[in-house]
Amino acid sequence: MSAKPRVIYWFRTDLRLHDSPALRAALDLKPECLYPIWTWDPHYVYRARVGPNRWQFLLDCQSDLSASITKLNKKSKLFVLREAPQTLLPKLFKAWKITHLVFERDTDPYAKERDAKVLELAKEAGVEVVATRHGRTLYDPDHLVKAHGGKPTMSITQVQHAAEKLDPVPKPLDSPESLPDPGDLSLDFEQTQPSPKPDINSIQRDSEEKSYTSLSGPNNDFAVPTMSELGLKPATTPHRGGETLALAALDALIANEHYTTTFSKPETAPTAFSPQSTTLLSPHHHFGSLSVRLLYWRVQDLINKPENKKKASTIPTNLIGQLLFRDMYFAAQAALGYSFAQTYNNPTARFIPWHLPSQIDHHTDLVTGAYTIDSHQAETWFQRWKFGRTGFPWIDALMRQLRQEGWIHHLGRHAVACFLTRGGCYIDWERGAEVFEEWLIDHETSCNSGNWQWLSCTAFFAQFYRCYSPVAFPKRTDAEGGFVKRFVPELGGFPKKFVYEPWKAPVADQKRWGCLIRGDGGEGGDDEGEKEGGYQVYPKPMFDFDERRGVCIEGVKSAYHG
Repeated sequence: MSAKPRVIYWFRTDLRLHDSPALRAALDLKPECLYPIWTWDPHYVYRARVGPNRWQFLLDCQSDLSASITKLNKKSKLFVLREAPQTLLPKLFKAWKITHLVFERDTDPYAKERDAKVLELAKEAGVEVVATRHGRTLYDPDHLVKAHGGKPTMSITQVQHAAEKLDPVPKPLDSPESLPDPGDLSLDFEQTQPSPKPDINSIQRDSEEKSYTSLSGPNNDFAVPTMSELGLKPATTPHRGGETLALAALDALIANEHYTTTFSKPETAPTAFSPQSTTLLSPHHHFGSLSVRLLYWRVQDLINKPENKKKASTIPTNLIGQLLFRDMYFAAQAALGYSFAQTYNNPTARFIPWHLPSQIDHHTDLVTGAYTIDSHQAETWFQRWKFGRTGFPWIDALMRQLRQEGWIHHLGRHAVACFLTRGGCYIDWERGAEVFEEWLIDHETSCNSGNWQWLSCTAFFAQFYRCYSPVAFPKRTDAEGGFVKRFVPELGGFPKKFVYEPWKAPVADQKRWGCLIRGDGGEGGDDEGEKEGGYQVYPKPMFDFDERRGVCIEGVKSAYHG
């Protein structure tokens, strides 16, 4: 064995060089050689819902990181290996004579299971594992849970009180100035091919998935896979990933000192686009292309300026508060594991008898991914909601933006979630969470599940009688309906009087404005509108909103008091 360490650094949710505590730990070993790797895990390729837009963002982040590594060392890059870590790493330990494996802690349920297996395999191989550093959140989720008495954190106040018992948020670390050479890259072993079935992402593909054709890629150069290798449909999002873009976006945010110090999430406009009214840094936090600690301290330093202290917004609505909300959800999930992402067997979630309930595997007490169609009307409403054909332009515009761009404003997420659950359709929040899992570029199970529980009043929030109107709410920030006209172009000719309620317009005017309001919207995925006699067609509302809101409120009320 070499006198100096031979180290694999395993990148996962930390696709950056700046402020990486785990990477710093690897470099502190003074290694003889450093292998920066990514293992192409079939769990995410086949078993987790991921649409083309999030795949594209991941590939962007990987490509940018690989280029940044090469700038520091021409012999190095992000070495992408197409195999599951549980089977690959033991073979790499032997082939590359590895002494140490280093990676950032991850408290997601699947990650905990995977990492426990890897720790076991490393021990068998005599490889030392350094996996104590966290960098994905402000506070280590497991430490927050412990400081909160072993219970899930269910409010910002609980997070703050638990955090008082922990060390302060560390200052961010600088990027390394150099990286050691990798060692010998020979792969004198057989690749273990994963089973592609079941492939939950088959609906995202328009050609054969080939990312596992060769262990080191089709050119044997450890390259980042391409969308075509994955067989994926083209991405449609304008939002791109990578540490370089993330740091530039952060610099622009900090340069706008007034916006940053006075930021208050409820006062931002969910109807704003090009540009949006919030930071859109969330996908960078998800993939780790931007450190949450770097954002925290750069914002905090601005707030701490004497000239800003009096006018600065405060927790929970300011930017620091948004990071604490994220920590709250991560810690809640860390306490409960897989059960956090469902109502069944989740001790913090209230049972509400929604339509389209999840099917349960009673051997594991976990949802199966399938659901029961207990109401054909509810299933029709769900499909119309998903593809932006409800007949409520504000809701449809948001769902089409989500599908096209992979992102919608936080208050927009509130509106569509409320509409699907307690404010219209009375459909299980888990159905909506699955759609968001598929389409969001910033999807994190903890935050997505937590937000859906909040908005459905299943957990975290209990004021179920407060619902978002699909007409009055968007008018507060967009009386002209510009957002609707951008994403529901069929209504581009409608004046502001009718843009949120086009069914009220006289038929003669509908014809003059080029779009007829008729039909039921169907169940398909066509979000470009139908045509009839030379006119665009947009559906009538799928129900009377005021009537349905009353039905939903009574249903939730009965569940609360039953």
